[in-house]
Amino acid sequence: MEDLLRVGVISSTHGIKGEVKVFPTTDDMNRFKKLKMVTLDTGKEQKELEIENVKFFKQFVILKFKGIDNINDIEKYKGKDLLISRENAVDLAEGEFFIFDLIGLQAEEEDGNSLGELTEVLQTGANDVFVIKTKQGKEILIPYIDDCVKKIDLNEKKLVVHLIPGLVE
Repeated sequence: MEDLLRVGVISSTHGIKGEVKVFPTTDDMNRFKKLKMVTLDTGKEQKELEIENVKFFKQFVILKFKGIDNINDIEKYKGKDLLISRENAVDLAEGEFFIFDLIGLQAEEEDGNSLGELTEVLQTGANDVFVIKTKQGKEILIPYIDDCVKKIDLNEKKLVVHLIPGLVE
């Protein structure tokens, strides 16, 4: 499991006093109000940044970091990820998972027949859909509903599914 979780990507600067526009990659933008620190992944190193101020503008979060007071000091980080530790992640309810924890799970039917690897989670609005890539390179789409997903075991890296008629040709 990953230790650092991406909560946003710096999309551009905002003004000339070192603020940045951040595209949030979290379901709840308001979580930025509770964060005190983030880790900036520059690609070469990871820097701890203290959040001084949080504002919202349309679909963006505007962040001001302590000690960065000039557009020139932050401009070079455009397109870079902002990360938090797993300890600072939101608490999940029963049956909820972080998508990145699901990627790579081995999918199998209830009888133990191997189907392949979970490679992607599509967020459709109604329910998520798991994309399982078979050894033959085909994709099986499994809706994340109780009728289809019987068990998710992160420790064993296993996903047990029930294939209802019509899911696989």
